[in-house]
Amino acid sequence: MNRRRWLAGAVIAAAAGHGGLWYARRRAADIQWMEPGPAGMRYRKFGRTGLEVSETGFGSWGIGGSYGATGKRDSLDALARAEELGCNFVDSAAVYGDAEVTLGEYLQGRRDRWIVATKFSGQDAGMTATLESQLRNLRTGAVDLYQLHWVPKEPVLYEELAKLKQSGKTRFIGVSLYTAADIDFVLDRPEIDAIQLAFSLLDPDPFLSRVHAIHEAGKAVIVRSALREGFLTGKFKRDQRFTDPTDQRHELDAEQIANLVDQVEQFRFLEQDAGSMVVAAARYPLSFADVSTVILGTKSARQADSNFGQVPGGTLGSRSLERVREMQVELGLGSRWRRALRRWHLAS
Repeated sequence: MNRRRWLAGAVIAAAAGHGGLWYARRRAADIQWMEPGPAGMRYRKFGRTGLEVSETGFGSWGIGGSYGATGKRDSLDALARAEELGCNFVDSAAVYGDAEVTLGEYLQGRRDRWIVATKFSGQDAGMTATLESQLRNLRTGAVDLYQLHWVPKEPVLYEELAKLKQSGKTRFIGVSLYTAADIDFVLDRPEIDAIQLAFSLLDPDPFLSRVHAIHEAGKAVIVRSALREGFLTGKFKRDQRFTDPTDQRHELDAEQIANLVDQVEQFRFLEQDAGSMVVAAARYPLSFADVSTVILGTKSARQADSNFGQVPGGTLGSRSLERVREMQVELGLGSRWRRALRRWHLAS
């Protein structure tokens, strides 16, 4: 056993003595599923809203063109297949290309089957006018969750968000977060019903660094980027290039791509139990009881079969989660681990 791996183990042991055992108890054994739905889909409580949400949700950035062009028919087929498999949650934003327009077309005659979430992204028109435009695109009188796409510090924006809830244009309100400081700030705001944040095998923080506080706050938790822009599907090689200028991964350089692929390869051991990297990566955040739903970008019926037919209904086992944590420490993933490894001169 090399020095880095031995010290990584020491870091894990220290973490276990400082809240890590509590973290372990808050895993799959504590998840409270509702009655299973079609094709084995399971549902979870959406914070304290009273809603029951499918544990995997439809991320609409893909059908809006954020990962390359996609056809309208493919998008509509993806939504139909997701619904058939029990998905009832969709997340969108006005900045996701044509996603809201496509959703509005699809939701006609089936609006009551879906929990619709979208976001205000700081448009010049202002929050209220932007939501009015989004409601027209979505062809609905109200959304179920309206989120700020960032964490502003100005009280006036939270006041306007709360007024939209009072007006009935949105049932609940939330914020999309990025850092541990964001979590600290938003959890102190009682009017916020839900938070959304990135959480994946490659990005354990800020969720794990604030899991205690998140649990105590009782807010709904929406996880995004569980597949880390598709890298955690395991399908990319080190020489992968994204040449489509409409693909947001187009800006990644060769070194960044190679590093991401190398990190993903270290988690291949999860395929033995989960069957594939896609399922393993998506089930990682689902293994934590405080996660309400994991939104997965879906552009086709084939992807819907995987995201809503194969992923739901399971979590990673205790041993797999321990091995994941060991690997995250060894790779220096997450702010806590990077600080610890720097202390031991094992990371730059």
